[in-house]
Amino acid sequence: MLRSDDQTSLSFRSDPSTVTRFEKTKIWIEGSRPRTLPASVGPALLGGALAYGVGSFSPLKETLAVGVAMFLQIGTNYANDYSDGVRGTDEKRSGPRRLVASKAASPSQVKTAAFISFGVASLFGLVLVILSSWWLIFVGVLSVLAGWYYTGGKRPYGYLGFGEVFTFVFFGLVETVFTFYVQTNRFVLNDIAAGTIEGMLVTAILVANNLRDIPTDRVSNKMTLAVRMGDLRTRLLYESLMIVPYVIAVFMALTYPLVLVTFATAVPTYGLIKVVRTKKVGRDLIPVLVGTSKMVLYNSLLLSLGVILSKVLFSS
Repeated sequence: MLRSDDQTSLSFRSDPSTVTRFEKTKIWIEGSRPRTLPASVGPALLGGALAYGVGSFSPLKETLAVGVAMFLQIGTNYANDYSDGVRGTDEKRSGPRRLVASKAASPSQVKTAAFISFGVASLFGLVLVILSSWWLIFVGVLSVLAGWYYTGGKRPYGYLGFGEVFTFVFFGLVETVFTFYVQTNRFVLNDIAAGTIEGMLVTAILVANNLRDIPTDRVSNKMTLAVRMGDLRTRLLYESLMIVPYVIAVFMALTYPLVLVTFATAVPTYGLIKVVRTKKVGRDLIPVLVGTSKMVLYNSLLLSLGVILSKVLFSS
């Protein structure tokens, strides 16, 4: 569901037969939107750090959880590319061209890539289910469905204004909380708080993306939450999603004091908010999208480091 459109797209050639194997590989890598991946695995890393914080960390389960997160994101990216491409909603967008919209790949090829990616994520998830609890298979199925139906199906929820809600739940809260659960077989308040932080930050990426695309999405009848809320309220939502996580981090500090190290990102976060407040539009918002993705990764790593160091230095 994360849509990082900050990369410089390739200059796709009009004659596909002249494209080399290396160029084809580069096209597909770009189509997977690799800059979304660090942000997508951040919640899984934080969930693992919290498991370590309570003395129940499994490197194998953590690796599997990260694999699930990464391939779910890749699958979702290809699924978005396919669905938006066949609907024609990517033709007038501000970001770089997509695989289907640019005709760099056929719709069937991109659809197959999405299913393969979801399949790999499902294999990782199945092993996690075997190692932990059988009922988690339902969480995995719902996560895949959330990835596909964001822009897929007859009534994609991303076109109805629910993209942010599902992104918060599945790509923030669920990733963090259930990465913790598969290693500890329990839920605690801190992992829910951490999942809320991750969910808000990951959602901020989508809000920044949809804020940028309000004009073109409105023309395409793509009724995202940003289109429904309007420019001003979407900007206020972005600010809230970026600020509240620091408040929650203070709560987490009651158990893990060193998570306050995440305040090291407060200055660059404020810089992003200042740009949003300038009412920039279109491609001028791409730096915000890039910066927000980085903040998700940096905050995930700093929170994880804070939890681990608090466990090492202050546990009795």
